[in-house]
Amino acid sequence: MFINTKYRTDEPETMDDFDMEGEILRDALDKIAKINQLLGGNLLTLRGVQHLIKDISKANEISIVDVGCGNGDMLRTLADFGLKNNLKFRLTGIDANNFTINHAQKLSKKYSNISYQCEDIFDKPFQELKYDIVLCTLTLHHFKNNEIIQLLNVFNANSNVGIVINDLQRSSIAYRLFQALCFVFRLNKMSREDGLISILRGFKKEELIYFSQKLNFKNYKIHWKWAFRYQWLISKI
Repeated sequence: MFINTKYRTDEPETMDDFDMEGEILRDALDKIAKINQLLGGNLLTLRGVQHLIKDISKANEISIVDVGCGNGDMLRTLADFGLKNNLKFRLTGIDANNFTINHAQKLSKKYSNISYQCEDIFDKPFQELKYDIVLCTLTLHHFKNNEIIQLLNVFNANSNVGIVINDLQRSSIAYRLFQALCFVFRLNKMSREDGLISILRGFKKEELIYFSQKLNFKNYKIHWKWAFRYQWLISKI
């Protein structure tokens, strides 16, 4: 079957329901985190943070906000990296689903520098939140183009150091690869369907360049990375 990837799909995902809860969601969150870790997604975001902070003194505390944090896996990765490298990280996870936030909190109990907030990022409290770095890992594709412009404006206005975006390339090869991963990881029906929609909601490089130019970003880099990801770094310093 031919997969048309010319345009981003507007088809919704089940996980877009902020009121969703239960074992199916918990399983999906944990499987997504595991797959992201195994395919190098966590490392991709971590390398982006390293690039942004390379000239910042280790004496400074660095506040990092993870938008659409899921089960908190990326924040725990950062906390471990910070501890190992004597970095002072203050880490905050944001998600609009209360069940997701509660699950992330349980998994992060031993990390004193990680906190979580249940917030809709289009609401005023988040739009007034300040931070050094904002992360957006496998989250930006959930939004329509006009919403992405709005969010990136907020990210750019409220970050002191920069923005790290790690998201999916929209391609038929990635679509077929994920179908194979569904079998290997025995993903539940919701995860299978949402994952395929996510790829069709992903991006082409020229779309990320368009967003960068429209928002007048002066210092940005877009790199294709395995597995069919884009690392999009916007530096403020």
